[in-house]
Amino acid sequence: MAIADTALWIIERNSSRDLSLNAIAAACNVSRSHLANAFGTASGWPVMAYVRARRLSEAAKRLAAGAPDILAVALDHGYGSHEAFTRAFRDQFGTTPEEVRNGGGTDGLQLVAPLRLRDGPARAVAPDLRTLGRMHLVGLSAPCSFASTIAIPAQWQTFMSEHYADIPNKTRGMPIGLCRAADDEGGFEYMCAARVGAAASPNRPLCHVQIAAGRYAVFEHRDHVSTIFDTYTAIWNVALPAASLTAGNGPALEFHHDDFDPATGLGGLTLWIPLAEGSGGTET
Repeated sequence: MAIADTALWIIERNSSRDLSLNAIAAACNVSRSHLANAFGTASGWPVMAYVRARRLSEAAKRLAAGAPDILAVALDHGYGSHEAFTRAFRDQFGTTPEEVRNGGGTDGLQLVAPLRLRDGPARAVAPDLRTLGRMHLVGLSAPCSFASTIAIPAQWQTFMSEHYADIPNKTRGMPIGLCRAADDEGGFEYMCAARVGAAASPNRPLCHVQIAAGRYAVFEHRDHVSTIFDTYTAIWNVALPAASLTAGNGPALEFHHDDFDPATGLGGLTLWIPLAEGSGGTET
């Protein structure tokens, strides 16, 4: 079973319990970063946003059916007080639990049904295991989410047209993409970067990042760059678990092949997923 499917089962089975990203990840036997990436790439949802949406959707159904005790509904769906439940309910639906109960229906509420992900990508390609030395990167970083990755091509356009040529001390090679680990709400930083020879203090809006030496699981993406998140979905949900590898919490790296053509999006990349210290496997 894919990691995202396992997480869905855990969320649905334990909807009244105190679920956190750490707790769900532990139940899936992966790191919180691994879970956030696996679930986000497969569904487009941040894990905890989905947990809240599902709990509140089920609560709304009970209230519309006439549940007499709002606090009992709140407690049954993981909220410790009437106030916390009302605040979350209003943020989700733009109305109050009382108004839904008094109205006797859920018309106009955007309820979230349980996700079904089993038809998603399932390419369990075995990775190469490699060691990468310490690197210094200078680039353009921007906040992103699993629902807003469509903005990444424009970020690359801005970086290459307005900043890349002016970065001093660049080493040879194609630019590099960097995806930081997602947070509880599914937000992460994406960086378009150039490798430089030493630590730097670039002018804004560029920033400097040092990548520590470490071991990586390396996957090929030969298809059009627009389908890269299909490959990420397969990596996080299928390939890493199948290889019994434990992902670390460092950033994933995207190395463009030398023949990559930014005008067409063809040429391919290698995706480097950091591994936790002590993760198994033999390097090639």
